[in-house]
Amino acid sequence: MGALINFSFKNPDGSYENYTMSVNDETNQYGQNVSVFKRQTKEQRDAKEKRDYVGNGTVAWTDGKVVAAERKEATENPVAELDF
Repeated sequence: MGALINFSFKNPDGSYENYTMSVNDETNQYGQNVSVFKRQTKEQRDAKEKRDYVGNGTVAWTDGKVVAAERKEATENPVAELDF
């Protein structure tokens, strides 16, 4: 597997739908290498529950690199100190 991408869509009521996109290194019989499914909880994955697939597709363009995003931790004191 090439990469897993987690993303969310905001619904009109303010709630969010969470999805996972799987980008594979090899294509299937239809020339597709991307699958999108509803994100599962750790418990659902551990129980091997079936994924709720939304759709399939292909990578349209790449620069040859896929980089995992680093999560930025919130600082404990968000107030900046100023020198006068």
